[in-house]
Amino acid sequence: NGADTESILLPFLRKIPQISVEVLAAMTPIIIIYLISKRFYTKTSARLHRKTLFGLLFTFTGLVIFLVGVNAGFMEVGSTVGYKLALLDSKLFIIIVAFVLGTVTVLAEPAVNVLTHQIEDVTSGYVKRKAVSMSLSLGVGLAVALSIVRILTPGLQLWHYLLPGYIIAITMMFFVPKLFVGIAFDSGGVASGPMTATFILAFAQGAAEAIEGASVMIDGFGVIAMVAMTPLIALQILGLIFKVKSRKRGLDSDELE
Repeated sequence: NGADTESILLPFLRKIPQISVEVLAAMTPIIIIYLISKRFYTKTSARLHRKTLFGLLFTFTGLVIFLVGVNAGFMEVGSTVGYKLALLDSKLFIIIVAFVLGTVTVLAEPAVNVLTHQIEDVTSGYVKRKAVSMSLSLGVGLAVALSIVRILTPGLQLWHYLLPGYIIAITMMFFVPKLFVGIAFDSGGVASGPMTATFILAFAQGAAEAIEGASVMIDGFGVIAMVAMTPLIALQILGLIFKVKSRKRGLDSDELE
């Protein structure tokens, strides 16, 4: 039992030094800006200063733990699940599973949680975080499902999705309230976060490895681009729904501008 425990923990322990350095390097500019700002521009109380330092410490610790877990075990699980499902006779099943995984995984993104809260706060509850989360979730689920369809279909290339997708997204900008245009493009950025870039990407690569005629190097990538694109359309559709509802209620849709 001791040997088994050691063999399980060892991959995680080996990753800690490297991940710690990477997280510290990423956080250093923020820490420097805060210290310079506190020293020369803003005077904060000692209590608030301590709270900020503790917050930075917790952020550092949380990011290290999260990234160690992702890199040492999470990606391998995603790859294995994708590979095993792709070996099944039913290709429809893996597409459905891909859709479900996409809808669920994006809700676990820390940045998505932060963004949806900010949207609800800034709009004073007019745009509910539940509506944004559902639209974002469905959009990402569709993106992952379409990525698996691309892997399963010989000759179907990434640009076949991206070109019409971005044309639709850009065209919709002229008809959607400006508030939702900004929300849509921000959502596309946060949706392709660490959870998606690890588990979903590994899932797609595992599927590409198992499917005959698919290439891990070509078909296994591109899912993140899809995940970044579909929220642009999904959230702007939500904006159109809000615009129509506002008109039915006799409200001025310009308030959303």
